[in-house]
Amino acid sequence: MGEHERVERDYRSYVVTRRSVLGLLVGLVVVAASFAIVVGPTNVSINDVLRILLAGPGGESVASTIVWNIRLPRVLGAAVIGASLALSGAVMQSVLNNPLGSPYTLGISQAAMFGAAAAIVFLGAGSITVGETLGVIFVNPYVVTTVAFLTSLSSAGVILALAKYRGASPETMILTGIAMGSLFTAGTTAIQYVASQSDLASIVFWSFGDVGRATWQDVAIVSAVLVPTVIYVLRHSWAYNALDAGDETARSVGVDVESVRNRGMLVASLVTALSVAFVGIIGFVGLVVPHVVRKLLGNNKAFLLPASALVGALLLLVADTAARTVFSPSVLPVGIVTSFVGAPFFIYLVVRGKEYWKR
Repeated sequence: MGEHERVERDYRSYVVTRRSVLGLLVGLVVVAASFAIVVGPTNVSINDVLRILLAGPGGESVASTIVWNIRLPRVLGAAVIGASLALSGAVMQSVLNNPLGSPYTLGISQAAMFGAAAAIVFLGAGSITVGETLGVIFVNPYVVTTVAFLTSLSSAGVILALAKYRGASPETMILTGIAMGSLFTAGTTAIQYVASQSDLASIVFWSFGDVGRATWQDVAIVSAVLVPTVIYVLRHSWAYNALDAGDETARSVGVDVESVRNRGMLVASLVTALSVAFVGIIGFVGLVVPHVVRKLLGNNKAFLLPASALVGALLLLVADTAARTVFSPSVLPVGIVTSFVGAPFFIYLVVRGKEYWKR
């Protein structure tokens, strides 16, 4: 066998193996979603779930209400949000060529937190309800979502504007993101300082990333943005691979480095801002998942990006199911679970540094 045939055979094996892993991940996401629909304070058998899904929405039974109005929006929300955050993190790490790039470390999540706090305090969008149970109800949740979304995009806009002014270098974007995150955190703290007790409770409640607040409309909106984002980044996966070799090398093979980097950051920021605006801050998914996938499949973006989205969906599904069941009847916000899991890995990543990133 000649050298050409051997290389072609190895490449085919490489592609088949990674496509098989992608297929396996799709199956795992389906299994995790099915399990999440079945388990909970009120267990619904898989046969009942199938019967209810085939019958369609509008059933009058308690099980039908649980599945269609509570479980399905939450499960689909976890899958879509997890995929969005993980894909965003993978794109940011790719275009910045930096292992610490993520929506959280670049300040986009902190900007959403500031926007939500401002809407709650200054626009009166949150309140405390006192009755048989103590809880938080947002008077106008879409005001909170809209303002959080706009402030997230404004943070991303400042990062891109400064990067364009100073040249779209990864260092400029990262340092600007860190500064913006610190600025918005300070702004949120200032708002909390002057907020009333009820508004403060609403702010704290919103900061807990919780896919349980996702509605069918929320899932549809995020999905409508996520799907074209996946298509876009996959079409540019070759350019992202070229960036791994350095800006000069990428330019030498025809890549418009500044344009690819800015547009990649823009689409990643858009889907992140939308996700965080709907469900609150869910940390470390965008940071941790791409590194786990890179460890398994390597750094080829044609496989890294879709696999990151699938693993992100799987991770958030599993984390949310654990948050609902481990401490039942209490339900933990999934953001707490992901932070407990992600923080130790983040420390590990910092300790290993570039040695881990270049594997």
